[in-house]
Amino acid sequence: MMPNRQTDILFQLIQAMEKAEKRHFKLYIKKNSSREDLKIVRLFDALDKMTEYDERQLLKKLAGVEKPQLANLKTHLHKQIMASLRDLKSKDSVELQLNELLDYGRILYNKGLFAQSLKFLDKAKEIGFTHGKYNFLSQVISLEKKIEGLYITRSMHERAEQLSKEAIEVSAHIYQVFQLSNLAVRLYSFYIQNGHALNLEEEEKIKQFFEENLPANANSLDGFYERLYLYQSYCWYSFIRQDFLMYYRYAKKWVSLFDQDPVRRKVETGHYIKGLHNLLNAHFDLRNFKAFETSLKEFEDFYKSPLCQQHDNFRIHTFIYLTSARLNWHLMCGTFKEGLQQVPIIEENIRKFELHLDKHRVLVFNYKIASLHFGYGNFKAAIDYLQNIIHEPLDLRYDLHSYARLMHLMAHYELGNDMIIESLAKSVYRFMAKMKNLTAVEEAIFTFLRKNIHLSPRQLKPELEKLLAQIKQFEKDRHQTKAFAYLDIISWLEGKVSGKPMGAILQEKFKKSKHRTIVQQ
Repeated sequence: MMPNRQTDILFQLIQAMEKAEKRHFKLYIKKNSSREDLKIVRLFDALDKMTEYDERQLLKKLAGVEKPQLANLKTHLHKQIMASLRDLKSKDSVELQLNELLDYGRILYNKGLFAQSLKFLDKAKEIGFTHGKYNFLSQVISLEKKIEGLYITRSMHERAEQLSKEAIEVSAHIYQVFQLSNLAVRLYSFYIQNGHALNLEEEEKIKQFFEENLPANANSLDGFYERLYLYQSYCWYSFIRQDFLMYYRYAKKWVSLFDQDPVRRKVETGHYIKGLHNLLNAHFDLRNFKAFETSLKEFEDFYKSPLCQQHDNFRIHTFIYLTSARLNWHLMCGTFKEGLQQVPIIEENIRKFELHLDKHRVLVFNYKIASLHFGYGNFKAAIDYLQNIIHEPLDLRYDLHSYARLMHLMAHYELGNDMIIESLAKSVYRFMAKMKNLTAVEEAIFTFLRKNIHLSPRQLKPELEKLLAQIKQFEKDRHQTKAFAYLDIISWLEGKVSGKPMGAILQEKFKKSKHRTIVQQ
């Protein structure tokens, strides 16, 4: 049974706080202390010491506090923690600084101190234009217009003209960013739900959707956020279609936006982290070994930087993406043993960050760890990890569910579980057919597994050679090779035919290909 800390937002917030944040909260409360605040400090300390949220135990620790009082006390504590965190973090965030300046402007406006209000709004507007925060700027300009309607100055005509021009400029930027960010998030949502396009028909639908929703002038826009969401849109679009070279090009453009303007890394750190993750994924999909190593080193250096260590959000997401990249490296190079040595640490961190990990990330980690076990020949362990996916509700990543079942079937084949192979193959075949996830490659694998499970090793080798030749003819056809993105079927078959471990086959390919580089475009 999962601990109910997932359900109590106050407990979750306190557990996510760092030592410095907790220390600042105590100082903040002392500056604004009252009897009620002393009670919330006791409540804070009690929750901080708990490993799981238990209301009965909590009330025992809070002498003098009855159950009906607890809800109000928790609400008050939550508000005070948030106020304390805002006080501590305001200097680290452009958004918090801008909101603070706008709040001051509104307070002074309400006091009728229009000239003083305008000074704060001018400062906010300068920062907003510098960082392209157009949604925020619309609020500033709206308040400035109110003031101009009440506060008559000698320069009123010039101010009115300037505000009108700024309002038009800001509105245009907001609309463009709105269109492109909508396109990016809808494409990403499709991928999280479905994975790669399942067939040519689905790919055509994605293409039509993309072209219909891409603004006509999108590729000529030069604003930071317009280009950021444009590159994200192209990334998801090309990744869904398995056009990995296009995916690489736009992931590279995404990261280059931040390389050209390093200040943006501080303002939009989350987008920078996501860009590095997608660039590493593109190198993995293209088996661009040398560039993968370079980008991985850059990501690891960033993880150690003060900027990344500044917030839990940045640290956790960087951990997720770095872990994924390191697992991909071992899967790509065939160093399965070395990858498996990292698994206990990865699982410990997954437990540590469970409050912050969505189900999709956990599914992906299970699949990658299962792939390492399968490649190394630990087929029973691979089955255990695959069952973690198979037993999950079928509400996202249909593709991952399909290929988890296919690898599960192949693991049973490797274990020689003859009695269940035929029925299991039929079950997996029906599942993948229902998901419209069958290609010629999968059809060939199912036929092979059903027909050849009882053959002797001497009889099996020519059948494996036939299957390898049959599948290799599809290697360049991206509509037929979805399986290669999830499990390296060809390397598995080459290992079976040659009598070598799958890892040895991949390591030979790595040695031959590690100096290959992608044409930079």
